[in-house]
Amino acid sequence: MSYQEPLSQITVAISISESADMPVLGLAEEHLRDAMAEVARHLLAMGARLAYGGDLRSQGFTELLFELVTRHRRDADIGDNRAAVLSYLPWPVHCSMPVEEIQERAQDLVGLAELHLLDVQGNEIALAERSAADARAALDDEWSPGLSAMRIKMTNVSDVRVVLGGRVEGYRGRMPGIAEEALCTLEAGKPLFVLGGFGGCARDIAETLGLIAVRQRANAQWADRTKFSAFDADSLRNGLTHDENAILARTVHVDEAVALLLRGLFRIVGFPPDGQAGAAAA
Repeated sequence: MSYQEPLSQITVAISISESADMPVLGLAEEHLRDAMAEVARHLLAMGARLAYGGDLRSQGFTELLFELVTRHRRDADIGDNRAAVLSYLPWPVHCSMPVEEIQERAQDLVGLAELHLLDVQGNEIALAERSAADARAALDDEWSPGLSAMRIKMTNVSDVRVVLGGRVEGYRGRMPGIAEEALCTLEAGKPLFVLGGFGGCARDIAETLGLIAVRQRANAQWADRTKFSAFDADSLRNGLTHDENAILARTVHVDEAVALLLRGLFRIVGFPPDGQAGAAAA
């Protein structure tokens, strides 16, 4: 029997964006980027594929993810030549981009990542089809459905989701992006890991799920936050105990967060076979 990486059959969706709480916590954006880097690096080392929905801005989180894959290639099983990253671009994001720019980036990422272009309904668009349309700015009424369609698509193609940070103001969808992605995951009954130590939307979700105490100076009640009240810690289905999820929801120590994330994933997939996943992830 050939060797198989522990998480080679798992696709992990990563949801991350800037958090307005970072300065209050004594943290900078670099801390959030470092956290994403460590999470992604360890998941790739365990064979997981990563899914991310966003844009292709220079210095953005998508760019960081591609750089990570270049430096830390996915430790895949023998014969598994699938790309390490699935990058989903919603219609409102890519419709204004020159086709040549998308084609150039797709070519640069061959063997490392796959770019998936979506229409407003979340259906995939081939690059050849996209090239027939003139680039234009997205209409106001295309943003919310286009972003929601991407988030549903990503939930369908992924097995697990990890959320951290997240803006709660200035969003263009029906609710903050990380909130909608987390809610889609919970509604689908798929495992969700909430890293709330960096504040933002992820912290709000952790509070609403009863993992940690509500802050005295809580964030504004963003749209549809009450929908999370229908769920609790047991709804996370991520292999961690309530106490472990509470630690994950408040820790700012990346090593601790990564250890807990891997512990939960190992328990989900039954690795190692003797069931001592906690020790393996410690």
